[in-house]
Amino acid sequence: MTETIVHLLRHGEVHNPEGVLYGRRDGFHLSDRGAKMADRVAEVIGGRDITHIVSSPLERAQETARPLAKARGVEVTLDSRVIESANWFEGKTFAVGDNALRHPSSWVKLWNPWKPSWGEPYKEIVARMMAAVHDARVAAVGHEAVVVSHQLPIWTTRLAAEKRSFLHDPRKRQCTLCSLTSFHFVDDRLDRISYSEPAGDMIPEKDRRAPFSAGDAPEELRP
Repeated sequence: MTETIVHLLRHGEVHNPEGVLYGRRDGFHLSDRGAKMADRVAEVIGGRDITHIVSSPLERAQETARPLAKARGVEVTLDSRVIESANWFEGKTFAVGDNALRHPSSWVKLWNPWKPSWGEPYKEIVARMMAAVHDARVAAVGHEAVVVSHQLPIWTTRLAAEKRSFLHDPRKRQCTLCSLTSFHFVDDRLDRISYSEPAGDMIPEKDRRAPFSAGDAPEELRP
């Protein structure tokens, strides 16, 4: 039997003072703290047997992958299948005083939390993510791979792998900044999933609860 681990690494903190739901938009980079989080990940797991690193093409994911790739001497492969989920609210502002959810035109998008009606269907997210996970497993067979992605794609994939409902409270996702959701395979069979937070101590307490991000139902309208 061959054991392989594929770690799904969420990117670090993003500089976003305007409170924009950036989604798949270009131009959003790691904050200074986010860069330090990425460095911490490299420090913590840089000595592991990681032979393959994949990243979402978005800047914040690539910047998170870079320190680990340098530590391991591995090139980063970009994969659009692990990109952030698509969302109708992308580009809208959710800062205090200018919250897009206050506009009635937004409410029509919130009728179905199971799909969800405001963004990319959960099943489609899982299909593309799991295809990328298995390709990473094959590329790193007998070793470890890291796939740098985003909170909702990672969490949705975990829910599907654990045969849990997609309907969930985004505030309760176990997927903090720069966390690792690790898929442990025996040959091509998923044996178990583990979770760790290499940079957990760097996250301010006020930010420990998941913010509204690219796939969330707005908090005040969640079921």
